[in-house]
Amino acid sequence: MEDSITQQVMNLLKRLGKQLNRKVAEIVFILVNHKSAGSLGALAGFAIAIIFSWKFLRSNGRPQRSQKKQTGSASTSSNGANEDVSSYEAHGLEQNVECADSIDEFQSQTKLTFGQTVRNKLNGSRKVTCKLLGVILEEGSPEELQEHATVRSSVVEVLLEVSKYCDIYLMDRILDDESEERVLSALENAGLFKTGALTKEKVLFCSTDNGRSSFVRQLEPDWHVDTNPDIISQLSRFIRYKLYISPIRSSIEGSNVFCSRSFDSFFTEERVM
Repeated sequence: MEDSITQQVMNLLKRLGKQLNRKVAEIVFILVNHKSAGSLGALAGFAIAIIFSWKFLRSNGRPQRSQKKQTGSASTSSNGANEDVSSYEAHGLEQNVECADSIDEFQSQTKLTFGQTVRNKLNGSRKVTCKLLGVILEEGSPEELQEHATVRSSVVEVLLEVSKYCDIYLMDRILDDESEERVLSALENAGLFKTGALTKEKVLFCSTDNGRSSFVRQLEPDWHVDTNPDIISQLSRFIRYKLYISPIRSSIEGSNVFCSRSFDSFFTEERVM
């Protein structure tokens, strides 16, 4: 902008100089060809007026340009500073928004779905055996099964999810055939047979705890879930992973033994990596 104004002023001065040269030439011509005093006086006055006008323009033009230049520089500097501050604030706001979006995206990526949590806990396993009493059923003893059998509502979803990745075998000790019927009926009413992954043929019954241990060793599962610490200890050499269910923290030791207060809490807790 400043360069453009300077160029315009220079062009104006050049034009004035050319006009002055022409007028001086005309005056000289007239002086040579006209001898009258009136003509000479008029021409001299005209020449003097032109000279004073040219000097006046030069004297008044320079300060105005300088002042304008300074004013323009100050205005430009002020505007530039304001623009820098505004640009910085806008950039900072944009970075904050991007940071917040990145945090939200990171959190959404680290939160595992229920299915992912179950699959991670299974760790590539393909077969699971599980005790019924105190784990899948509300009842804790074979004697209670002679009266009723109730499936824990909290384990239904977990069992169905586990059955997507593993063969599941449920087993326990009973005292009579009627108890077996009650258990199978309770499992069916809970909807555990509706997908076909868990069938009645995979629900096994025995008359002793040793019989349950024998079932597990024959099936050779990747996981066994039980409430009896003796069974857990007996199977430690044969089964890859054991899950001990107990309301209190267990003293059972072993790198492949896990403890939890319930079957469903083991598979549902810690959904975030």
